[in-house]
Amino acid sequence: MYGLYLEAVNDYINESYGEDVWRLIEARAEIPHLKFVRHQMYNDNLILRLAKAAGEVLGKTHDELMYAFGVYMVKRIGNYGYERILKVLGRNVRDFINELDNLHEYFRFSFPKVQPPSFCVEEECETSLTLHYRSTRKGFTQFVKGQLSQVGRQFYNTDIEVEILSKEETEKMTYVVYKMNFDNAAFKHRMPQQKTAPGYEKLPMKRGIFFDMFPFSVIFRRDMTMYRIGDGLKEVFSDLQGKKVNEEFTLVRPMLEFSWDNIYTHLNNVFELLSKAVVESKQKDMREPPKKPLHLKGQMKYVPQWDSLIFLGTPIIETVEDMIKMGVYVNDLNLHDSSRELILAGTQQSAELQLALDQEQQKYAQLQEIIKKLDEEKKRGDSLLYAMIPKAVADRLRKGITALETCQVFPDVTILFSDVVKFNEICIHITPMQVVDMLNEIYIVFDTLSEKHNVYKVETIRDAYMVVAGVPNKTTFHAHHICDMALDMLSSIDHLKDPSTGDNIQIRVGIHSGMVVAGVVGLKMPRYCLFGDTVNTASRMESNGVGMQIHISQTTKDHLEHEPYIIEERGKIFVKGKGYMKTYWLKGKKDLSFKTPAELRYSSEQKDSEDRSSN
Repeated sequence: MYGLYLEAVNDYINESYGEDVWRLIEARAEIPHLKFVRHQMYNDNLILRLAKAAGEVLGKTHDELMYAFGVYMVKRIGNYGYERILKVLGRNVRDFINELDNLHEYFRFSFPKVQPPSFCVEEECETSLTLHYRSTRKGFTQFVKGQLSQVGRQFYNTDIEVEILSKEETEKMTYVVYKMNFDNAAFKHRMPQQKTAPGYEKLPMKRGIFFDMFPFSVIFRRDMTMYRIGDGLKEVFSDLQGKKVNEEFTLVRPMLEFSWDNIYTHLNNVFELLSKAVVESKQKDMREPPKKPLHLKGQMKYVPQWDSLIFLGTPIIETVEDMIKMGVYVNDLNLHDSSRELILAGTQQSAELQLALDQEQQKYAQLQEIIKKLDEEKKRGDSLLYAMIPKAVADRLRKGITALETCQVFPDVTILFSDVVKFNEICIHITPMQVVDMLNEIYIVFDTLSEKHNVYKVETIRDAYMVVAGVPNKTTFHAHHICDMALDMLSSIDHLKDPSTGDNIQIRVGIHSGMVVAGVVGLKMPRYCLFGDTVNTASRMESNGVGMQIHISQTTKDHLEHEPYIIEERGKIFVKGKGYMKTYWLKGKKDLSFKTPAELRYSSEQKDSEDRSSN
């Protein structure tokens, strides 16, 4: 399949649902291509994978999407420069449908590798016609239905109701019968031809003249026996006469069984025959005589006087090299059509087109590399942004939501503050770079723990480290997350040393639970900040704590009731701005095999958080 079809699907999703939805569908379909090239070949299954992924994302059925893809393909055909060809294909819908089987032939030079389906019209009347569709592809039934409906509306201002009468699928073939209901006023019943005027019934012509005019013609009877063949065909295969045409040739198009009845009922179609025998090159100077079958394309006509069918064909030859391989010469071809000019001119144009295609593919490869680097830079930018602002909030800002509108009240969260004991004293005795190295080691440990325990890092100021649970993702177990992290913080820094003395670094930890308001503030270097008395109280818990201890408030302790945490009462202490408060020390966590219902729910939430992080 050419990229033309995939490009149309890409445009349809982008225009109808937006680029973000396309990216999601592209990722779900596991499509590695960032941009489809119109004249490049792709796997036929790509469009089906896109339809399946789009159905999962958009909640639509495969048939609905393939129908929509077909409609859009016809709508956008003008953008690809092919609208004029479709407009001149027929004066009305009937003529267009009858000529549909030949449509892909007109695109053969632009898309030489196309594998066209076969269309045959049967059972016509003034209100409908039956169209038989055969293809080696599977899954395109609704796509074709959408195209047929849109052609009537777009080019002939005619509403076409397309029904699917039957559908058969085998390993190698899809066969669908469509009934097209529309105003088919152009239909005319076949009437017996009137007799010609006297004196013109017989126009005698010598056999040699006829077969010289049509050198690749074949005349055969009802039993498929060939009793006359053209002079050009004799030069290629000298022993065809007297043999059965369906035993010497394969019917490539239309996709029918090669029989007299099938040919007679589809005389309005273009026929392609492929010889079963290969043509041995007659060029003596060729090192290896290549073997190639003869491919003929032409028209079938019934001659009642002979009760025979005549095939008026011409070889399908892409290049001069093909002529050499077949042993066919220019003077073997018809003079009365453009066969000679197409081959000779096409050889030159083919080289030019191949050069243009090579250049386009080179530019495409460069574009792919640029887009890849752009995506990498975008990911780096996103990582930096999400380090300052939560992803959910950042995505809202990208959609045009103002910073003030991102502010949100969180009625119950838990905040942790920590700092380094005697930090100012340590800084006096070491260099600034040693201070940076020390804090960097500490914060790397803490950042890793924040990911593990599903808490959000708010900020660091000098040696102060602040995290929160319950913001921006709400959770019932915010106190559990923070307390578990606090316990891990104490145990995870036992290897870190004070650069000034060589002793172990000590930290103080303070925790408090309550209500906060969270949102983005500032235009230059915006930050996601927390506001409220809960922030101040958590900070006081830390400043009134002691080294290597976790100081918690009464509200935090209440959240841990009936949970396996070891808590000691500290008693009442005076807190600046708050007065006397009853506080506690968090000493550890019991290692119990039995878990309370709250613990089980907390464990489940932790597992879900880890799964989301890994995905």
